[in-house]
Amino acid sequence: MQLTQPDQAQQQAVFRAVSDPTRRSILVQLSEEDMTIGDIVEQYSVTRTAIKKHLTILEEGGLISVRKIGRERLNSLEPLGLKRIDNWLRHFHEFWEERLNKLKEVVEAEEKARPERKSK
Repeated sequence: MQLTQPDQAQQQAVFRAVSDPTRRSILVQLSEEDMTIGDIVEQYSVTRTAIKKHLTILEEGGLISVRKIGRERLNSLEPLGLKRIDNWLRHFHEFWEERLNKLKEVVEAEEKARPERKSK
């Protein structure tokens, strides 16, 4: 899985964004509904400035988008950003899938090779 320089930078930004538990929690909330910064601040015992920083990192990672509605900025989950994480994890899923299938073949071959036990 070879990535180009821009793809590597974007992937790094995505993983930086999800590395923090508060940002992951914000993503879960945004998966349920779009929210303003004020809505999000109400959910945490941190400053508005801290939440703004978290939102900026999530936006830089491509995990949220922000649109202006009047004086408010509405934050929305960006599914394409999550797809980048899923694609990266899929590589490892395939890695384990292949190994587990090989293990299954070995176990099944050993079971067939074992002499049957007679019931007493």
